[in-house]
Amino acid sequence: MTLVDYPGKVAAILFTGACDFRCPFCQNASLVLDPSSEPEIPEEEIFDYLKKRKGMLEGVVVTGGEPTVHSDLLEYMGRIKALGYSVKLDTNGYRPDVLKKAVNGGYADYVAMDIKNSLGKYAETAGVKNLFTPLIEESISFLKEGHVPYEFRTTVVHELHSDEDFEKIGKMCEGCDRFYLQTFSDKGDIIKKGLTAPSPEDMERYIKILRKYIRNVLLRDR
Repeated sequence: MTLVDYPGKVAAILFTGACDFRCPFCQNASLVLDPSSEPEIPEEEIFDYLKKRKGMLEGVVVTGGEPTVHSDLLEYMGRIKALGYSVKLDTNGYRPDVLKKAVNGGYADYVAMDIKNSLGKYAETAGVKNLFTPLIEESISFLKEGHVPYEFRTTVVHELHSDEDFEKIGKMCEGCDRFYLQTFSDKGDIIKKGLTAPSPEDMERYIKILRKYIRNVLLRDR
């Protein structure tokens, strides 16, 4: 159960294994690098849990890993919706075709998209060589059209982000509904060791930079 991952709702959070990114600061390294090493919760157990808690829970967050890499994602979200739950999708935005189907098909009621960095540093920050950034731009543009409530969010890492990056991020996401900054914290299950958190002063400065382009910029504690 989570009180922070779905704004305004008491929700359950479901973690999917596997991802098409290898972000060095990823907090779910085991889910990304070796999903089979994590305990798998049977489908029946999940849906029994959700059925029993109708009225107590209001929403379900589908996160990862990266949910959009799974071919049965929309079917799964549809089954959750059929129980009467509101569904939030967390995504890296690299599969805009799946994102559009989730939103336009009524499977996702809220979307949170990670903005890894400015486009010039996206491949480095996502840990993927030859990353095709137009797919990221396509997802950003689609969400900014306002088909569904959404947020953009960036996990800020001292070694990866700078003032210049946030100037570019602000311009790329200009006019969006809301943008959250999250301070990186090494909680152990990290893809790359040695990364550190930005200072509180850095975070305040990045927020001020983004607010030149985006009205609602908030700091989210994890």
